[in-house]
Amino acid sequence: ISSPFFFPDSSWDAAYERELQTFQDIGDTGEIWFGEESMVRIIRWLEKHKVPLDSSVLDIGTGNGVLLVELAKSGYMNLTGIDYSPSAIQLSEKVREKEGMSNIKLKVEDFLAPSAELSGFDICIDKGTFDAVSLDPSDAVGKRKLYVGSLCRVLKPEGFFLITSCNWTKEELLNEFREGFEILEELPTPKFCFGGRIGNSVTALVFQRK
Repeated sequence: ISSPFFFPDSSWDAAYERELQTFQDIGDTGEIWFGEESMVRIIRWLEKHKVPLDSSVLDIGTGNGVLLVELAKSGYMNLTGIDYSPSAIQLSEKVREKEGMSNIKLKVEDFLAPSAELSGFDICIDKGTFDAVSLDPSDAVGKRKLYVGSLCRVLKPEGFFLITSCNWTKEELLNEFREGFEILEELPTPKFCFGGRIGNSVTALVFQRK
């Protein structure tokens, strides 16, 4: 299934404009990246570790905002979603209104150059945005470094970072986030079999900022 993060920058808005129109026409929120189980996996981890419901949570690249809605339904109260695409934020605002979740904050932000007010979060969540940065044909290595620097700025010391990726293995992510972060846990993800070998198509890790 194609996702907007596999498109060049100029197509992000076009993809979300289509999803926005579809939502307005038939009330369909569009694709949930990595499927519903990816949201359940994140929420279960937060609940298992008794992360307080008033913890400040940032959804990096919120897309249609459905993860934030599910977090709100689970009792989390201090929720912020950002996206590079204005159409994505428009879509997530519509979804928020439909669900009656007025406490979710939504903003157009480029995470590689975050505004000063984007800081002090207890938890940051990424489902596919780091993948999008990694696929950028113009200076992907430099942009990955910018991403890690931004994450260090917005996430509190000892805060948690939950990342879901389909581009990177556990070992590669450990290398990317070695500066300033330590691995806490690898979360179980679906396995696939190809040519007699079993592997994971998705990697989900929890880091803690040092």
